[in-house]
Amino acid sequence: MEINHYLLLTLLIALLIIGWLLAKLHRVRGQLSLIKDALADIKYGNMNRRVLARESDLTKQICYDINEIAMNNQSQLIQQRQSEQAYKRLMTSLSHDVKTPLASLVGYLEAVESKMVTGAEQEEYIRVAMEKAHHLKDFVTALFEWVKLDAGEQIFHFEICDLNEISRDIMADWVPLLESHNLSYEIEIPETEYMTRVDPTAYTRILNNLLQNILTHSEASQVSLTLTETEQQVKIIVADNGNGIPASDLPHIFERMYQCDHARSTKGNGLGLSIAKELVNAHKGIITADSSPEVGTTFTITLPKAL
Repeated sequence: MEINHYLLLTLLIALLIIGWLLAKLHRVRGQLSLIKDALADIKYGNMNRRVLARESDLTKQICYDINEIAMNNQSQLIQQRQSEQAYKRLMTSLSHDVKTPLASLVGYLEAVESKMVTGAEQEEYIRVAMEKAHHLKDFVTALFEWVKLDAGEQIFHFEICDLNEISRDIMADWVPLLESHNLSYEIEIPETEYMTRVDPTAYTRILNNLLQNILTHSEASQVSLTLTETEQQVKIIVADNGNGIPASDLPHIFERMYQCDHARSTKGNGLGLSIAKELVNAHKGIITADSSPEVGTTFTITLPKAL
């Protein structure tokens, strides 16, 4: 009788094991079916498809790998679409914003070539044509720079630098230009080191764009650059005492191609501040603007320190 009990117990255990294996096999077959369907969806472009798996599933690693492949492909697809949209915007800008100044330039050159103007007037036409040509060149250069930033194709070379030293070098190049425009200036850069992770070329571009914006639009008589620090951040403040920015325009000044009405037809290209903002974003920083008409404008850049 005892042997029969052992046989029954062994048979029962064997049946339980077989039942567990069959359940496991059924689960695996179900998972394989889901994996097959998911791969078919991904193949036909559905990058949102995911395969759920339990921690105990034999196929969990396969499911994780498929999900990772889908997410990577989805990310690449998003980047591709962003690039396509950026280049579409480039074509739109080239069509609308190059056509008018180019037609004007051609008009001046045709007048000179056909001898419609002579003497001093001809010289003036040539001067204006050269000015328009340089403006057009600068616009196209800035536009392509913005498109690269917008599409995420700009390559940065970050390094730990003393931001004060870089800022002093930048302002040393600007002082003669400010003086030639009869602009007084105040530069407050501490002698201590503000070690910050930046791309020196990109940081130079940021300050250049802000200062050029002052020269082009503000009609200021004074400009200032001030650097301060907290425990974790560096602040770069660029200010002027010019005509200021209307409250209705202020929320839009960092938008691509945006120009305040008083400057729309005469100066600038609406890209400088937009590029500056994109470059600040690339440094994980923030740029803001405060302005009052007839009082002036203050741009404040906040960058994280290298800790």
